[in-house]
Amino acid sequence: MSQTVDTLLARIRELQQGLQDELEEKRAEFRYRLVAGRARFEEEVLARHRALRVSLLGFLASPRPLFILTAPVIYALILPVVLLDLFVAIYQAICFPVYGIDKVRRGDHVVIDRHQLAYLNGLQKLNCIYCGYANGVLALAREVAARTEQYWCPIKHARRVADPHALYGNFTDFGDAEGFRARQSALRSDLRRIRGR
Repeated sequence: MSQTVDTLLARIRELQQGLQDELEEKRAEFRYRLVAGRARFEEEVLARHRALRVSLLGFLASPRPLFILTAPVIYALILPVVLLDLFVAIYQAICFPVYGIDKVRRGDHVVIDRHQLAYLNGLQKLNCIYCGYANGVLALAREVAARTEQYWCPIKHARRVADPHALYGNFTDFGDAEGFRARQSALRSDLRRIRGR
């Protein structure tokens, strides 16, 4: 891998750490802490949040009628998302041990916590649960697919990829046959050491 790519990947990791540091500052600013994975706000903040909650009737009265009519379309996706979740779990359970790939931890991607916010009404909380689950399952599936891709075909595309996954930068360049043959074994070994992703 070129030194430029190594430098860029190091910069990405540095920026990701900066983002985490910024999120820690926001926890202090909005006066909450995480206790056993659950957000705990100070009582004064919690009371202010409850006072700002829009009632369910008020919430339902405000959107355009077309917004309400599209809700069944949005929620119809729950079935394919649940099926994807199930198939990804089965795939990982069967294939990853055979390939020697560390399994992706579901809890690192499927994060459902926004329903804990007191300034959301019941429907908003349900929406947040749905979005957290659906986007989390898609992120989980992407990471499983990325690890599979690194194992079987860690080659960059000839064309630009709009939003490459986190492992993509380590892949060999398109057209680098020698690099592919030389690095494939090492890239497979790297998958046995992925932790905290």
